[in-house]
Amino acid sequence: MTDEAQETPPVRNKGGRPSEYTQETADRICSQLAEGKSLRTVCKADDMPCMQTVFNWMRAYPQFLDQYTRAKEESADLLVEEMLDISDDATNDWMEVHDKDNPGYRLNGEAINRSRLRVDTRKWIAAKLKPKKYGERLQTEVTGADGKDLIPQTSDLDLARRLAFLLQQGANAQK
Repeated sequence: MTDEAQETPPVRNKGGRPSEYTQETADRICSQLAEGKSLRTVCKADDMPCMQTVFNWMRAYPQFLDQYTRAKEESADLLVEEMLDISDDATNDWMEVHDKDNPGYRLNGEAINRSRLRVDTRKWIAAKLKPKKYGERLQTEVTGADGKDLIPQTSDLDLARRLAFLLQQGANAQK
């Protein structure tokens, strides 16, 4: 044996998958997540830990949870880019019809609906991953009964009367 430290093999669970946390594995997981892959897909690879192990790491290693969260947020931006690509791709929108009575092209509703589903799914996920950037903008109005303002509008004359009353109350209190 040489004086150089020998590399220890990664700890693996029963299925042969890595189970010990290393920054290298964390980086590989988060890199693939940022590229838009799902955690389920990343964890299918034999050289990756199972999903439960990754969830355990998130609870045990705050720095990994932060890294994971950033990777998922970055994937939201990628999803938006994919939405543009899907929306602009008209490759399968029309299909050739080989009907001798009605030759030509016909709208491919199945492909269009599939594209719509793909965009809507990405839109929903992006809104959940990065709500401030891609979420719905909500505007809340608060009103009283029958839609009336909670704070009634007052005229200048009414405000002047109230001010005069308060000034008189203050003067009487000083006597």
